[in-house]
Amino acid sequence: MRDLVYTAFMSLDGVVDSPGGGPGEEHRSGGWVIKDVEFLPEAFALKGEELTETTALMFGRRSYEAFAPTWRDSQDHAAYKDLPKYVVSSTISEDAIVEGWGQTTILRSTADVAEVKKGEGGAIFIHGSAELARRLSDAGLIDRYNLLVFPVLLGAGKSLFSDADRDRQKLRLRESQGYPNGVVKLLYDVVG
Repeated sequence: MRDLVYTAFMSLDGVVDSPGGGPGEEHRSGGWVIKDVEFLPEAFALKGEELTETTALMFGRRSYEAFAPTWRDSQDHAAYKDLPKYVVSSTISEDAIVEGWGQTTILRSTADVAEVKKGEGGAIFIHGSAELARRLSDAGLIDRYNLLVFPVLLGAGKSLFSDADRDRQKLRLRESQGYPNGVVKLLYDVVG
């Protein structure tokens, strides 16, 4: 069984919307990760650490369309280039898949994601894709959350968690660390 890990930059009030402020990130406070907090490389070390564990990437359609053309040619994301990718969308067409960015498989439903999880291989990391993460969390398919929580309140935007009425889900803290710029790393395993 493969682990599904959601990794995100998150504001203290749970918003994961438009942290970098790039194309496709139209939140009124877009770029809050860069604009509002002093940059300390050690606070972002989690992103490099994740690479040793990542065996595939998963995106919702909008995040894929925003990231794929940029990350394909980015030296900062070169390690992602040859990893298998999954795009979860009922509307994306095969001809929308970005050439030259590794094997990409379209999954049409949450049930398709559950089937991929049953397969062989290591961890699949979800980047961006807040709506997908909420849907998969509500379906009980997320195994871990890797969060960098930023000391900013955004007041509105896409939230990491839905407001669906669902059963309690326990998390176990795997690792945490605070940084002088106020960013806190929180890694949680889903245990029930």
